Amino acid sequence: MQLPHAPARPLLTAVLLAVGSELTTGETRDTNSGDLAHSLADAGVDVAWIAALPDRLGAVTAALSDALAAADFVTTTGGLGPTPDDLTREAIADVCGEQPAVDPELERWLRHLFERRGIPFPETNLKQAWLIPSSTAIPNDRGTAPGWWVDRPDGRVVVALPGPPSEMRPMWQDWVLPRLRERGLGQERVTRTYRLTGIGESAVAALLGEPLLRAANPIVATYARSEAVDVRISAIAEADRPAAALVDEAETVILTALGQYVWGRDDDTWASVLGRDLADLGWTAALVELGTGGATTRLFGDAPWLKGARTTAADQRGEPGADAPLLDLANLSEQIRRESGASVGLAVRTAESGVDTQVELTLASPSGVREANLTAFLGGAEGRRRAGIHAAAFLHFFLRGEAPAGEVPAGEAPAGEAPAGRTEIEKVSRPAPRSGQ
Repeated sequence: MQLPHAPARPLLTAVLLAVGSELTTGETRDTNSGDLAHSLADAGVDVAWIAALPDRLGAVTAALSDALAAADFVTTTGGLGPTPDDLTREAIADVCGEQPAVDPELERWLRHLFERRGIPFPETNLKQAWLIPSSTAIPNDRGTAPGWWVDRPDGRVVVALPGPPSEMRPMWQDWVLPRLRERGLGQERVTRTYRLTGIGESAVAALLGEPLLRAANPIVATYARSEAVDVRISAIAEADRPAAALVDEAETVILTALGQYVWGRDDDTWASVLGRDLADLGWTAALVELGTGGATTRLFGDAPWLKGARTTAADQRGEPGADAPLLDLANLSEQIRRESGASVGLAVRTAESGVDTQVELTLASPSGVREANLTAFLGGAEGRRRAGIHAAAFLHFFLRGEAPAGEVPAGEAPAGEAPAGRTEIEKVSRPAPRSGQ
């Protein structure tokens, strides 16, 4: 379907509106906006804001009006159903000052959907065949709610998509995004993310300094994730400099300050990074856990390089057996290595230590044994989860031939200030014990 002519206007900014009272009451989570924001950011579009709106015509109309005053492109998700509380079409029509009417082609398509299933057509569904003069229907191959593409006189664009992600995502990816690109979506943008361990977010910010973190281009931001502290660089091209050059310049500063803490980049996970580390050596690994509730095994998932993982029934509940403190971790790491045929055996043991968690780590490899003792921030399930990340970091730095930098924590405390862990590492290189010794 040919889109109507619209004035040339680069689409550099966007607002995302999620419509539905189920979102504002907490009954349903809005995953659509996150997916759309990620897609737009990759395209070099700045998302000004994201809002969830109830099924009230006044609220949706006001939000649309504000969004169009602030951004080049506005997308809505939800509110395209056949019931009286599905009001997105009415709100767009109000903002545009246009009257919706049934489109004969859409009506035929809609009625056929019901006919081919032998279901009577409810007349309430007829509103799903509405269009306004400035709108174009967006095909929906997975539901009964076509979307709307609306061209505004000033070149701004409104796109309305249905709420179910199984319908929204293919409509966005296959129909909307290509047409937005034809209109001039975004601008050259380069992003790069570094994943850190052994340091908290506030310490990262202190090392980077306020001038860098407040710069407008490139933008450098820190994020405390569950498995890492991320530092993200994002730049757009300037008149005399490409975006990549600006990112490279910031990267040099960041790696000088924080390079010793970096374990991954961009979408890396612990499982993927350890997989690369092991592949570089032609090695595999095996794991035994005591008192962790299987936290390390869950972190590694079904990684093909993990040749064996053992926990006890009690340990699955995070409750080590009475004899767990008596077991020699060096023997256990060597035993799991030999039994599985892996190159490296990793043993992890945790125990409550006041309000925190004591973590013992032993790694057996062809070159001998390395051990570490540290304290993970917090106790209980959270402390055990952090112990799993301590174990991953311990293995990573060993495989890379580096000593862990400072701490080896699982990220920063939820409050954002408390230290994530305190490390006392005993660097031991001695022959691995014989199995059963």
